Amino acid sequence: MIKNGQDTCEVTFRIATEEDIESLVDIEQKSFTVPWPKEAFYQDIISNRFAVYLIMECDGEVCGYCGVWLVMDEAHITNIAVLPKYRGRKLGEALLRRMISLAQEAGTKTMTLEVRVSNIPARSLYKKLGFKEGGIRKNYYTDNHEDAIVMWVKI
Repeated sequence: MIKNGQDTCEVTFRIATEEDIESLVDIEQKSFTVPWPKEAFYQDIISNRFAVYLIMECDGEVCGYCGVWLVMDEAHITNIAVLPKYRGRKLGEALLRRMISLAQEAGTKTMTLEVRVSNIPARSLYKKLGFKEGGIRKNYYTDNHEDAIVMWVKI
C-alpha cells in the first residue's frame, strides 16, 4: 500500500509480457517528448534475453514501468516512467527500489542510467537512492540535443 496524503493505492509488481506492450507504449507516450516506438518494446520483451521490464500496477491499473538490461554484473536502466495522474505519490521511488532488488537478485553489482540534465525531480530521486553522477553524454537527446548525465550506483 502506497500512501501520500489522501491518495492511497494497492501497488503490485510483475514482469511485463507481450500483452503489456500497449500499456508500456501508452505510458511512454504520455511521459516523454521522444517516446520509444512500439517495436522497441516488442523487440526487448520478445527477443532481448538481457531485457527485463517491471510493471507496476496501482489498484489493478498499469501505472508505471521500468526497463533494464542485465548484462554480466551490470544493470542498465533503459527507461522508467509513471503515468502523469499517478505522479507525486512516491510510486517512481517504489518502482526503482523494486527494480534495484530484482537486479541484485540477478547478481548484478552496479546499476547505471542516463537522465536529462534538466530533469531535476528524477535526478533527485536517483541521488536519494545512492546514484552518483559519473559523466556527461553530450547532445544525447535527439529532440533538443540536451546533454544526459550518466549516473551509477553499486547495489
